[in-house]
Amino acid sequence: MFTKTTGELMDELMQSHSFSEYYKENSCHFINDDLHIYLSKLLDKFELTKTDVIRKSELSEVYGYQIFSGHRKPSRDSLLCICIAMQLSLNEIQSILKVAGLAVLYPKNERDSLIIIGINNHHSVAEINTDLYDNKFDTLN
Repeated sequence: MFTKTTGELMDELMQSHSFSEYYKENSCHFINDDLHIYLSKLLDKFELTKTDVIRKSELSEVYGYQIFSGHRKPSRDSLLCICIAMQLSLNEIQSILKVAGLAVLYPKNERDSLIIIGINNHHSVAEINTDLYDNKFDTLN
């Protein structure tokens, strides 16, 4: 079975007259995992370890493990640190932000634009934080 894009799902949703009909046809495309489970699946997919990701994220070790265990809900910036440490693409990061119920990175926002450039250039959390600091924006952590 193929995976429908978000755009395809939105088109079907806009044409649907009932949720039950839409759900019956598309329930397999919903993301039902909690954020920590979703992150764990990404760790497995990319063969990463929590320890390495937390170290590269520049978050405290305790806080990082609490996020991965589901005991703490990360802030948007903390989740960005984890995603950047995992070296995820911008599209993957935007998807994770949506799964977490957080605002996606917005190119009309100056701070977000700096972060997007850093992600696209495969910068580390430390490098992105330096760029943010140099431009008088709050750092990610």
